[in-house]
Amino acid sequence: MEDLKSGSSSCTTVEEFLLDLKELFGRKDDKMMKLAELRKVEQRSKTIEESIQEFREVVRRSKYKEWPLIEEFKKGMNKVIRRKLMKVERLPRSIDQWYKHTTNLDRHWRESWKEEERLKRKRD
Repeated sequence: MEDLKSGSSSCTTVEEFLLDLKELFGRKDDKMMKLAELRKVEQRSKTIEESIQEFREVVRRSKYKEWPLIEEFKKGMNKVIRRKLMKVERLPRSIDQWYKHTTNLDRHWRESWKEEERLKRKRD
């Protein structure tokens, strides 16, 4: 903008100016859109396998690497599973390890819940 005001812009055509604008502002918007898309993936009532599948699809398009992926993955998982995972002695280091550990915890939690429901019905 300063170059435009001072008349010292390197752009000689409107097309060059628009490309420069896109270069300057487009990248941030694109990154923010990809991050927003990652943040939309939440486990809710889905199994963690279903959530991971959806998350991986968004990751493939986003081209994000380890740290932001782990943070966004943790935010999207069920609180119960996240709390259980945070209690383990050694936290996973890679996104693939997070997928594996959360899958195991989610399966165990669902099996435990079913067993508790079964036992509760037996008592009643």
